[in-house]
Amino acid sequence: MNRLLGYFFSPIHYLAFLFFLLIFHPIQWLCLKIGGYSAHKRSVDILNLFLVSTYYLIGCRVSFINPYEIPKGRSIIFVANHQSMFDVPAMIWFLRKYHVKFVSKIELTRGIPSVSFNLKHGGAANIDRKDPKQSISEILKLAKRMRDNHWSAAIFPEGTRSGDGVMKAFIPGGATTLMKKVPGALVVPVAIANSWKITRFGKYPLSFGEHMKITILKPLDTDGSSPEEILKDAETAIRNHIA
Repeated sequence: MNRLLGYFFSPIHYLAFLFFLLIFHPIQWLCLKIGGYSAHKRSVDILNLFLVSTYYLIGCRVSFINPYEIPKGRSIIFVANHQSMFDVPAMIWFLRKYHVKFVSKIELTRGIPSVSFNLKHGGAANIDRKDPKQSISEILKLAKRMRDNHWSAAIFPEGTRSGDGVMKAFIPGGATTLMKKVPGALVVPVAIANSWKITRFGKYPLSFGEHMKITILKPLDTDGSSPEEILKDAETAIRNHIA
């Protein structure tokens, strides 16, 4: 039934998703030119609220569970598993008050309405996986922006999406570099569950009626631990939660 309903509702979702991407591209540009960073960020937050709302067109519920008091005004490194393209808009919306900037692949900065504009102008680190020197430079620039503005970062250390929901091993690199360069940042694991089920039949049809969950896990105690140990603790916490 999930697949059958998906054949009918997936085109409606995709059309609505594309509509919001197209309409917010010039809105982002206008907000950035007139109101600077604050106005641009607000437009991006609203865009992602609308994008998440399109999930309901395929019967997808989204739950955000946060039992912890995560401080504002402090840099935070959100370390999450990655299951599908549906993860990012939901994280941007639900974590909006923390000024989260993503570590993303540079290919996304070209040709995608709204998304590419935000990645280029919103403060993200856009890395070229084939160019280690460029990747490190981008991470260092993001670390500086985090220190200067008390921004936060979100990173998927698996390096790619786990299309079947089975977590891949976390790869030290961007996450550990951020921990070293922003030593005062709080490290918070984020467990994403069931997002992979939306695309379990591929991009078409999307699976109808899934329940995506984003859960904030206990912030990690970083005292006396190396970045590599902290990343391993985050991986273990996420793996145990979604298992």
